[in-house]
Amino acid sequence: MEEKNSQRRSGASPRTVLAVGFIYLAVGLLFGDIWGGAQHSLSVFDAFHQWYFYAAGTTWLNTRWLGVPTEKCPLDMWVYQEIIYETKPDVIIDSGTYKGGSALFFASMCDLLNRGRVLSIDIYAYPDRPEHKRITYLLGSSTSDEVLAKVKDAIRPGDKVMVCLDSDHHKAHVHNELRLYSSIVTVGNYLVVEDTDINGHPVYSRSGPGPMEAVLEFLKTNSNYVQDRSREKFGVTLFPGGWLKRVR
Repeated sequence: MEEKNSQRRSGASPRTVLAVGFIYLAVGLLFGDIWGGAQHSLSVFDAFHQWYFYAAGTTWLNTRWLGVPTEKCPLDMWVYQEIIYETKPDVIIDSGTYKGGSALFFASMCDLLNRGRVLSIDIYAYPDRPEHKRITYLLGSSTSDEVLAKVKDAIRPGDKVMVCLDSDHHKAHVHNELRLYSSIVTVGNYLVVEDTDINGHPVYSRSGPGPMEAVLEFLKTNSNYVQDRSREKFGVTLFPGGWLKRVR
């Protein structure tokens, strides 16, 4: 994988964050008016987000689709299926295969709709990655000329294209992916930048500039995309500000 999650492995003690998270949750329940429906306490959402992130061994590192690790939050996976149903992409580009759980999830959604295929990219071919008739694995960097040429060759005229970026999380790499793949996504479809929560948004503040910073820089010079905040409706997403919809 392209150093996938290399910036997500470290941080505060899970027990410490868990304790702090429950304290914030208790305070939020008492004073945040979260049951009233009109006003929500951001500290409650952030506390849960931080607990979920740092309790990785029992949460996102222990999340599977049909037995294959996905390293995703089920809330985000639910939003993915809503987007796939609504937009019905013909091609889903999955940058950062890892063990193949995301590729299999996307392929399963395509099966349910009886349309679509998945191009999954990684610099390393992990053993036992799932085989599926709708998945094509591409070995190499998502930003290499060779891989990009294969991706473009696989897209047919008239195909609707969606892109999901989950490989190397360093800002420079993500920004380069955005530059290269933004023109491939078709109008009305999504370019999803995953793990924008790191570098203090609100987790793992020591990671250094990453996906979030790449997104913000990208949007300064590209008006074809907007951040679709409606996709953050569950209150917690590991991709805050990363659900980018192409509007022109």
